[in-house]
Amino acid sequence: MKTYNYPNKNKWTLLSQRPILNQNDLEQTVNSILQLVKKNKDEALLELTLKYDNVKLNNVKVGPLEITKAISIVSMELKTAIEQAYNNITLFHESQLETESKVIETTTGVKCWRKSVGIDKVGLYIPGGSAPLFSTILMLGIPAKIAGCKDVILCTPANENGNIDPTILYTANLVGITSIYKVGGAQAIAAMGFGTETIPQVYKIFGPGNQYVTKAKELIQQNGIAIDMPAGPSEVLIIADQSGNPEFIAADLLSQAEHGSDSQVILLSNSLKIIDDVKCELIKQLEKLPRKETALGALNNSRLILLKTIYDCIEFSNIYAPEHLIIASNNADKYASKITNAGSVFLGNYSCESAGDYASGTNHTLPTNGFSKNYSGVSVDSFVKKITFQKLSAQGISNIGQSIEIMAEAEGLFAHKNAVTLRLNSIRND
Repeated sequence: MKTYNYPNKNKWTLLSQRPILNQNDLEQTVNSILQLVKKNKDEALLELTLKYDNVKLNNVKVGPLEITKAISIVSMELKTAIEQAYNNITLFHESQLETESKVIETTTGVKCWRKSVGIDKVGLYIPGGSAPLFSTILMLGIPAKIAGCKDVILCTPANENGNIDPTILYTANLVGITSIYKVGGAQAIAAMGFGTETIPQVYKIFGPGNQYVTKAKELIQQNGIAIDMPAGPSEVLIIADQSGNPEFIAADLLSQAEHGSDSQVILLSNSLKIIDDVKCELIKQLEKLPRKETALGALNNSRLILLKTIYDCIEFSNIYAPEHLIIASNNADKYASKITNAGSVFLGNYSCESAGDYASGTNHTLPTNGFSKNYSGVSVDSFVKKITFQKLSAQGISNIGQSIEIMAEAEGLFAHKNAVTLRLNSIRND
């Protein structure tokens, strides 16, 4: 990690830039995958799975026997841990549900209200590979069910033997996923976006993935299928004062760095000693990581920045707009109100980012790449749409009718005006 001591404010935006990924005609490659799936459906899925994952499948749908077997394989210890996370995530997300529609009478006789309705069909993408993210099933499946989504399907890649990680199947079954399919990569996004003979088309797609999955979500959105948010490589920014714990800070930086070599981690501090001590801890802890090479790749994209005050650190952080923000300080609560741009914030030395990734209750599907300036993380709201209602009585249309007529005429929309005029005349005649 490169260290910057007291950089001028005019350099902060430059220091906030994420790693630039080599696109390598990415859009063209992904678009060709989307069009192949759109045209050839299941046949294309089998062909692309063989081509990219080196797995030959006869069909892509997971059967009930596979799920039953998976449930028996997962250890009781892991099941208990997952169930604790399930309970905490459920409790937090249930509190987000709007249970009552508040009726507002804007004018006498004019009543307006809004109702939350679950999106009928949603698709979840869960990465497999070297780190099967079964925790993301909890983060996406639980709010989907709380929101009242009728059909929740899941796509995830199979391993070299054509099987899905048992923990993924166990967790999907636990949260009540409707159907599970052995499809990964951009082809999975295409299948959920366009529909195939086996995989139904959905109305909104959720979940993280590599650059091919991310680009596929971006392109599928142009075909009228909603996505959860723009996504990119994972990231964490830590603000630490002299009361921060260097051992903890280094561990938090590495926990994010091991996600992928394209991830980025940032440490901001007003203490040179904290920065130096964290450097030493990074070297020690890195040697013990199974994913050392991956973490090293991320550290090459990462920075240690010394600033004059913690308030400078907060100002820098709000420019960076991190996915995860940790305030490693005994005074973290004092600074919390100053945070305006972040996906999820972790306050104090014991609030590790891993807690939010797994079991504290908050959602770990969060905006990256600076999008926390204008996007929220996934919540129950992500799985609902808001429908507004209004009901006007004769008195209500009489009260606002003239204003509508004047405004419609000013815009040159005389049919709009006439829809009101006819009603007002009918009331007068009665």
